[in-house]
Amino acid sequence: MLVATDWSELEVAQVQGRSRLITCRNLQPLKILNPAAPASSCHAVLSSYGGGMVAGDTIRLRIKGGPNTQLFLSSQSNTKIFKSIDGQVAEQHIAGELAAGALAVVFPDPVVPQAGSRYRQLQHWHLDPNALLLVADWLHSGRMDIGEKFEFHSFFSELKVRRQGRLVLLDRFAFHPQEQVATAPANFGAYQTVLSLYLVGSPYDPRFVRLAQQFQQLKLSIPDTPQFDLSGHDCLVSVTQAKEDVYVLRAAAHSRQALQPLCAQVLQTLAGEDFFGYNPLARKY
Repeated sequence: MLVATDWSELEVAQVQGRSRLITCRNLQPLKILNPAAPASSCHAVLSSYGGGMVAGDTIRLRIKGGPNTQLFLSSQSNTKIFKSIDGQVAEQHIAGELAAGALAVVFPDPVVPQAGSRYRQLQHWHLDPNALLLVADWLHSGRMDIGEKFEFHSFFSELKVRRQGRLVLLDRFAFHPQEQVATAPANFGAYQTVLSLYLVGSPYDPRFVRLAQQFQQLKLSIPDTPQFDLSGHDCLVSVTQAKEDVYVLRAAAHSRQALQPLCAQVLQTLAGEDFFGYNPLARKY
């Protein structure tokens, strides 16, 4: 049974009108960075001491967003999953809670499972009815720059979100390249990287409405609207309104570069004054 001491902790609260990290507890191999934010929001960056996760590593992170707080959670670089030589699995668990009016955006770099690796990730969130959550889940086929594609042993991902105790989103994905054909049309086809964006919040929240509209615009790639035109990039985008308070965007591409314009548009919206007031990743890419 897990106890409180098994978990790293990250808690954000309003302090003199600004979102501030009031609790930050790191347990190896996780390291949490807290770069200064020019606006009233809080930016936390997930890092590691070894540049990735080795077999047997377990990261457990508990996140709490207080009333009317703004948290942008990113990663320092790709989450590299190294080879498992003894059957052990690298695991990452995130358990999050958002209070009324809170905004949390989880926007890490891609997970890159290397040849022979085993990885399992879980995210479970509990939201107040007036909270807003955006989660990005990005998977590469492997170290594409050296020609490594779907050579990992296993990958499992689960995202579960509840609003006011009601389950509104449950998305599970598992893939075993040795048992499934990665290039089959029903799986990845010719694509090497897949990005999913999950938006959960109140349909009466103007921020939720704005992001939902942008999801639809990104899917349509309107030719007469250059800022949303992705037709010149080698990627495929689909959008689903799963429920009135849940939208899911999925994008597949041959390279990370092909998906950067989509990410840039989402980040540009998040830089608006009604969100974070700046782009936390502007200086990263």
